[in-house]
Amino acid sequence: MLQMIEVYEQYQTSILGVQQVERAHVDKYGIIDGVQLVDRLYRVNGLVEKPSAEDAPSDVAVLGRYIINPAIFDILENVQPGKGGEIQLTDALQVLAQREIMYSYHFQGRRYDVGDKQGFLEATVEFALKREELRGDFLAYLLKVVEREKAGV
Repeated sequence: MLQMIEVYEQYQTSILGVQQVERAHVDKYGIIDGVQLVDRLYRVNGLVEKPSAEDAPSDVAVLGRYIINPAIFDILENVQPGKGGEIQLTDALQVLAQREIMYSYHFQGRRYDVGDKQGFLEATVEFALKREELRGDFLAYLLKVVEREKAGV
C-alpha cells in the first residue's frame, strides 16, 4: 500500500493495485483496459470483470488493493448486479473511470491469492513459518509430512 500511497500523493486520484497474471487466469480477476504511461503506472480506460482469455483487454489484473475516491459510494448505490448476479466493484470502478482520471500501479511484492485453495495454503504456510513462536514446531511437522509422502505412507 505504501507504494500506492506514494503514487496517490503525486496524482491525487483513484489508484488500483495491479499485477500481470497468466492469460489463462484472467477469468478470475477484474482486468484493466489501459495504457502504460511509465514503468509500473497505467492510465485506466476501463475494466472488465472476469473476462475470457479471448475477450480480455490485457493480462493486468486488479488485485484487491485500492485507493478510491469517495465518489465510488454514489456509484455503488446505483450500479446494477453484474457478473454472477452480484454487485461488482469492478463495474462501479468502470463508471468511475469514465468520470475521472484513474490510474493503476503494478505494485512490487509477493501476492497471495487466498480466494484460491492453493494460494490460501501457501499464504498460511509461509506466514506461519515467519512467526517465531510457530516456526520450529510447524517446520518439524511439515518435514514429517514430506517424509511420509516420500515413503508413500
